Amino acid sequence: MSQPALFIAHGSPTLAIEQNAYTEFLRQLGQEALTTPRAIVVFTAHWDSPVQWLTSDAQHTTMHDYYGFPDEMYTIDYPAPGSPELSEEVGAIFQAHNLPYKRSEGRGLDHGAWVVLRLMFPEADIPVIALSVDSKRTPEEQYAIGKMLSELRHRNILVIASGGLVHNLRMLDSTAEQPVDWAVEFDDWVGEQLQSWNLHQLFDYDRKAPHVRMAVPSYGKEHFVPLLYAMGAADDERRAVKLFQDYQFGSLSLNCWRFGGE
Repeated sequence: MSQPALFIAHGSPTLAIEQNAYTEFLRQLGQEALTTPRAIVVFTAHWDSPVQWLTSDAQHTTMHDYYGFPDEMYTIDYPAPGSPELSEEVGAIFQAHNLPYKRSEGRGLDHGAWVVLRLMFPEADIPVIALSVDSKRTPEEQYAIGKMLSELRHRNILVIASGGLVHNLRMLDSTAEQPVDWAVEFDDWVGEQLQSWNLHQLFDYDRKAPHVRMAVPSYGKEHFVPLLYAMGAADDERRAVKLFQDYQFGSLSLNCWRFGGE
């Protein structure tokens, strides 16, 4: 059984308590569209480090790594099990590819991971290991790290990369009723490169993509780069399908892309 690699925008943490078209889409994706995976590997934008980290816990805690949100947001628990065995497997893969890494115990799942997983798999009964990203690596390197894990997908392990294509908190507009043109144009440009698997263009997105300085500000690159990890994990199939695209606050894009696994 093969699984896809997914890029999933995690939006605002309050997705955990919202009911809208995107949250309903994520529920259906996890509970109806996908075959239940035996484990999940999730790259999260909220773990940005020059060191490649992976969790090795047998049981995860839930991080409430945000502030200024409703009280309900600080009581949510997503008690997913970990998998020390899968952590060992991933570590062995990294070692075989000469990628230095470290194991983390006790960190918990940050909201980039658990908000998405809780919507998709609310029972919290599927083993999860979380992995860091490195926003300062080159796009080629980020893609290559994802590619190292492509074999896991063919063992019924779901690879998720959680982030956001347009994620500029300084440009959000709580009164906006429609998406702003520049955000849509950026997302559409990225989508064209994904559907044609144009790595030459995509790896040069920082110079080629329209409105890239607004869409991917220097302080927010960690939200864009999970896309490249997800793509790499499906390098053996090189097939991209857009499953969802919408916006909150004018420019916060909510995208989901499926790579391979069909």
